[in-house]
Amino acid sequence: MSIVTLSRISLSSRAIKIPASPIRRLVPYADRAKARGIKVYHLNIGQPDIETPAEMMNGYRDVDIKVLSYGPSQGLKDYIDALVQYYGGVGISVQARDILVTTGGSEAISFALDAVADAGDEVIVPEPFYSNYAGFAGTAWVKLVPVTCLAETGFALPTKAEFEQAITSRTRAIIYSNPGNPTGAVYTRAELEMLASLCVEHGLYLIGDEAYREFIYDDDTEHTSVLNLAGIEDRAILVDSVSKRYSACGARVGCIVSRNAEVMAAALKFGQARLCPPTVDQLAAMAAVKVPDRYFAEVRREYQSRRDLVCEAIAKIPGAVCRKPGGAFYVMPKLPIRDGEEFAIFMLEEFQLDNETVMVAPADGFYATPGKGKDEVRIAYVLNCNDLARAMKIFAAGVEGYKRK
Repeated sequence: MSIVTLSRISLSSRAIKIPASPIRRLVPYADRAKARGIKVYHLNIGQPDIETPAEMMNGYRDVDIKVLSYGPSQGLKDYIDALVQYYGGVGISVQARDILVTTGGSEAISFALDAVADAGDEVIVPEPFYSNYAGFAGTAWVKLVPVTCLAETGFALPTKAEFEQAITSRTRAIIYSNPGNPTGAVYTRAELEMLASLCVEHGLYLIGDEAYREFIYDDDTEHTSVLNLAGIEDRAILVDSVSKRYSACGARVGCIVSRNAEVMAAALKFGQARLCPPTVDQLAAMAAVKVPDRYFAEVRREYQSRRDLVCEAIAKIPGAVCRKPGGAFYVMPKLPIRDGEEFAIFMLEEFQLDNETVMVAPADGFYATPGKGKDEVRIAYVLNCNDLARAMKIFAAGVEGYKRK
């Protein structure tokens, strides 16, 4: 009788090495807490409770399509034309040929990395950074090279010299988010001009993630777009999304924008490979372009109140470091804790206050440098002020409880 030996099969290195999301990887702990009857305040994920504007929801309701057919790979013409108007309204002059609609901002980031870098190439990123950059870099076999920002400076960009030390012969681009996820930092024009000068001097692309453009809270702070930096018209790439702008995270519509025709031609080929972005969501997003400015003014006031509440609560925690951020809806405090993930699990498995607890995102997953961010967590202030005040009371008590472990 012959014995057949089956050869072992394995996953790709890419599948094994891609990091789990620091935002979502602890969900099983939260699910178990809820199963025990504990109320969990979710401060771990950037899912706003702000209502999606009526204009966008009506855009869904008004769809009258007999056959939901494929759309153009670059996106619906009418929606692209609406985006040209939207960008013009926020001071960014582009033409229809400069825009390709993507399936969420996630695909825009992926297309941008795929367009500018080959396997083994490097992209510099200020850390802490949006954690999915690591995922998209992993699927593209691109190495993220971090330049560390500090909580003590409000996560301002480091010096030009520190960025230059990170540049090698394999560097192809710098990517950043502004306002920042996970920090809420808003970079000054001078900081971004410094990055632009690096890109000119070293032949790099500059990729600006501007999904939180509308959410800047202080009168002395303004947003500078990557597309409005002089001298880098041929190497500036904007990635964007409707998810946070209109509190429409489930509408998977974003875009990549560049005045570089070669970049856009490459993005179109990637777009053709995935056929087309979602038609119905584009129609709703097109309707959302008509949302009046007062909607954003009201949302900004609400988020500013939440930001102030969270920062005031953190300031009362002995040993915590948190400079008030200028935008987005995140803060990343440095805390008197040993390990952010251990703390987050402690809050879900061991700590409760009147049968309630809080879920936060460990900060180490927003860093590429091993060991960085261990004493930090990301808090998304996406709950109404009453719930947020309760959550922060529980959070502060949890920090004290964790320190006594």
